Amino acid sequence: MFEIVVDSAANIPAELVKKYDLRVISFVNYIDGTPLICFDPELTPQQEREKGKEYYNSIRSGIDVKTGLISSGDFETYFRSILNTGKDILYFSLSKNISGNFNSARLAIEALKEEMPEDRTIRMIDALNASLGQGILAIYASEMRTQGMTLDDTADKLETYPSRMNGVFTVGDLKYLSKTGRLSGTAAVVGNILNIKPILRGNKDGFIVQFKKCHGRKAALNTLINLMCDNIVNPEEQIVGIAHADAYEESLYVMEEIQKRIKVREFINTTYDYCTGSHVGPDTIAIFFMAKDRELGY
Repeated sequence: MFEIVVDSAANIPAELVKKYDLRVISFVNYIDGTPLICFDPELTPQQEREKGKEYYNSIRSGIDVKTGLISSGDFETYFRSILNTGKDILYFSLSKNISGNFNSARLAIEALKEEMPEDRTIRMIDALNASLGQGILAIYASEMRTQGMTLDDTADKLETYPSRMNGVFTVGDLKYLSKTGRLSGTAAVVGNILNIKPILRGNKDGFIVQFKKCHGRKAALNTLINLMCDNIVNPEEQIVGIAHADAYEESLYVMEEIQKRIKVREFINTTYDYCTGSHVGPDTIAIFFMAKDRELGY
């Protein structure tokens, strides 16, 4: 038997973490210097929305929010606690080209190799994505585990998925992209004045890149819907993820419009995790789905 581990950036709602028997190691954000644990395993979906609204309203008000990596020491301690129970580990990391977390986990695994019993294993998969682009992969791994697949068979199969798992999103205010260096400050100001809404995505190497530009919020949401519906493969077999940074009503619009066009196995519609959500800002909406590749028809 093996444990499936994700960091809180995987954005899996608490009720699904329990349902799929997943393990979550949490980021810690700092709001005006006060620590905030980014994952609370006891929250209901309603409570998650309420706390998400409070968090993103804090960002809107200009409160200083800082994020940080999970240290290699914290990973080492967390992984060791699982290994000591006699179980192996499959860890899904957010893209190494978005965060240094992948490297922190890698260093922890290297250190643990010196003390791990020969019959213990840790496999790590770079999701080449963030948010539910990680989380849905972990859920698929849980289903494979339930079907009796071994750790190595599950990891070998899941390693082929990130090259097809797409994440596309649009933001509410361009200033948050300028803070992360993905857009110049001048371009952010001008874009906000002209009501330009970019469509961004994770490319095949796991970098966040600008993909399209739309004029107005509704056009951006409809573009996300079209990209997903035009590129998804075998939708009836897929879990589709929608993450929103306190834009719940618009997320329902996106989900409803998708349902008018295609039938999917299941939706996860949840508040954007605090760690990555703070970098893209309030009112961000993202969709995560599997396509034949990550080129999205272009």
